[in-house]
Amino acid sequence: MRADARKNRDHLLAVARVAVAEQGADASLRDIARRADVALPTLYRHFPTREALLDALLREGFDALADRAAALEASDPPEGALVAWLRDCVALAREYRGVTELMAAAIADPDSALHTSCVTMRAAGTRLLTRAQDGGAARADLDGAELFALVAALAWLGDHGSFVPFADHLFTVITDAVLTGGADRGAEEERH
Repeated sequence: MRADARKNRDHLLAVARVAVAEQGADASLRDIARRADVALPTLYRHFPTREALLDALLREGFDALADRAAALEASDPPEGALVAWLRDCVALAREYRGVTELMAAAIADPDSALHTSCVTMRAAGTRLLTRAQDGGAARADLDGAELFALVAALAWLGDHGSFVPFADHLFTVITDAVLTGGADRGAEEERH
């Protein structure tokens, strides 16, 4: 890619990141092009669909989550690694309002531009879950797809204003349900 084309693409992504954070995954592509001071065909030349634009925005975060999972796996106890990664994953999904629905659809659609990124992220979480299960720290009756669904549900809470005040507490409730020693740990955390 030519340097000027790369610069335009990076600028479009920076503008889109702000617009999607403000307006959600349904942010107007026309508005993004206007804010970036480019013609709409320029936006479409770089990102032919909304999903392609969202994939470019999310891929960096999803790749970082996969790297974070590997680092946590190498350095943290299984229970702590899983909870830390889940917290980071939910935070990323909450960053862009409305993206949880797209992630859920993309994971099941191999033709989706977001599919590979979502599968990579789910695989990273699955490895952490399996490690915690192998160590007896997490429920054995949960799989990576269900863990991904829990992330989506927790992120969804952050997309809905009336539920935001409950989001942190419910994150603890859910992680306590996933972890085998969770109820005792959650009660201990709330006492402090």
